[in-house]
Parts: sequence; structure tokens; C-alpha cells
Amino acid sequence: MNKLNIDFKKVNDLVPAIIQDAESNVVLMLGYMNQKALDITLETKRVTFFSRTKNRLWTKGETSGNFLNVVSLTVDCDNDTILIKAKPVGPVCHTGDDTCFAEENKSKTLFIDQLRAIIKDRKNNPTDQSYTASLFAKGINKIAQKVGEEAVEIVIEAKDDNKDLFMGEAADLLFHYLILLEAKGYELDEVMEVLIDRHQKK
Repeated sequence: MNKLNIDFKKVNDLVPAIIQDAESNVVLMLGYMNQKALDITLETKRVTFFSRTKNRLWTKGETSGNFLNVVSLTVDCDNDTILIKAKPVGPVCHTGDDTCFAEENKSKTLFIDQLRAIIKDRKNNPTDQSYTASLFAKGINKIAQKVGEEAVEIVIEAKDDNKDLFMGEAADLLFHYLILLEAKGYELDEVMEVLIDRHQKK
């Protein structure tokens, strides 16, 4: 049964399926699904298409091992296109490229948005076990102080050549900076707007 109300009848019982990296939002590939391919995808949590050239079902990665593990699945406003967010296991394209559009898919910076959402939740729904919630409870002065401490620590580590220690302090500084923004009621996007404006004026 087509529980997602997808209209498979428009074009030969097939609909396009756009595959997007769940962490980077990079578009990985485009394939086609019929009802059976969709059912298998939902059941196995691995993307399965209907091959128009081979006239059969095929699971992405069935020979290479480079599967596409499903994170979420949504349907567009016309109910005739599927958007699947997935975590790729290895290169997606048969050429060895990260995507079928010859784009690199290396960035992890989108995780910042997930982290921002977690920080906001800790502020709005505090628990005794949460370090982040405890900082919000101590107030803006304590949070600002913590950012200053982390800034000093990264400066100290920058003078040495220990990458692990430097990266640890860099992560600490970024994390506490995001907490400070949330405490002030500002969005990281607002900071990005300042940087974009400065860039455009150059």
C-alpha cells in the first residue's frame, strides 16, 4: 500500500528520487523508484531503485558495498518526487566520485546547525544532567567568562604543534561561542549576514 500517497501513475509507475547527504545536504544522485523499490527502501533502510536500463530493482551498493543508508524520506508538494536524506557508505558514483555530479562531499559544517538545535533545546528544556543547561542557569557573565577562558586556551595551544590538543580547544571554543550566542538571543545566521555584508563591500 502506498502510505505516502505518492502518485506513481504519472510516468510509467515511476517517480524520481533525489538522494541528499543527511549531514552535508549535498545532492548525491538521482534515481527512479516504483512502488516495490520504495517498499524495499523503507523496509531495509537502504536506497533501492528501479533501473530503467536493466528493467529491474537494484539496491545502490549491492555490488560495490557503497550503500546509501536512509535517514529520512519526504515527498514533494505534487506527490510525484521523493527526497531521501541518506548517509553514504563510500563514494556514490560508479566513477569513484563522491557524487554523480562530480562534486566533493567532504564538509561537516552542517553539523553546527544540529548542535545549535541541541543547545537551544538545553536552554528551553533544562535538565540537571546537562552541562549546557547548567551554564545557562549560571547566567551570561559565566558563559562569557567561559568563552574567554577557552579563547586563551586555544591561543596557548596554537603556539605548540600538538594537533589533537589544538583541535580539542578549537572545538571547546566553538561550542561555548554557540552557547553565548544562544544566551544573548542571537542566531549564527546573523553573524553570517555580517560576514556576507563585509565580503560584498570589498
